[in-house]
Amino acid sequence: MENLQEFLVGEFNMLSRGIVATPNSREDLESFAKANHGSMDILLMQMAMNFGYRLALENFQEQLDKEVA
Repeated sequence: MENLQEFLVGEFNMLSRGIVATPNSREDLESFAKANHGSMDILLMQMAMNFGYRLALENFQEQLDKEVA
């Protein structure tokens, strides 16, 4: 169980200090998409992938917390 927690902490840290910012919310991602008017699509794509990964990790963390409690 500790290995999973360490893994999750490491992954969350990686997302917070990556070259491409991970949006904190869907609204932040949508705001960036509207503001760039189609330019920097590769950056937008990476931000979307990071955000999706963050959501998956948060869901996994929530389920893990339920199992432990």
